[in-house]
Amino acid sequence: MNEILGYLGLGLMLGLAGIGSCYGTTIAGNAAEGALKKDPSKSASYMILSALPATQGLYGFVAFLMSMTKDFSTQGPLMFGIGLGVGIVCLFSAIRQGQVCANGIVGISQGHDVQTNTMIYAALPEFYAILALVAALMV
Repeated sequence: MNEILGYLGLGLMLGLAGIGSCYGTTIAGNAAEGALKKDPSKSASYMILSALPATQGLYGFVAFLMSMTKDFSTQGPLMFGIGLGVGIVCLFSAIRQGQVCANGIVGISQGHDVQTNTMIYAALPEFYAILALVAALMV
């Protein structure tokens, strides 16, 4: 039973972080597609902001790789808790970051110089995904 919980935790860690990145990048990507119709000259800015939510999937993947060395026969419930925690934090962080980036993309397309501010605001939800990764690595 411990091994099942451990591997389930690993799956949740990787899966939820990846799902969050998929949602976050498509939220920002949809805004970028609309913004391209309004001002295609700013496509590089749109692309940079659209790619930011992809990092949470990377954090989940790193935590997954680093947790593969654990002994699931004794640490299964612990790994389940870590995996669920990292997965949920990365899921919501990526979705909310995608929404922040989407708003920044719309602002840029309307002629406002908000790329730097948007990147700063987008870094705030990402900070919690980084904290979840660090906590997983410390256990």
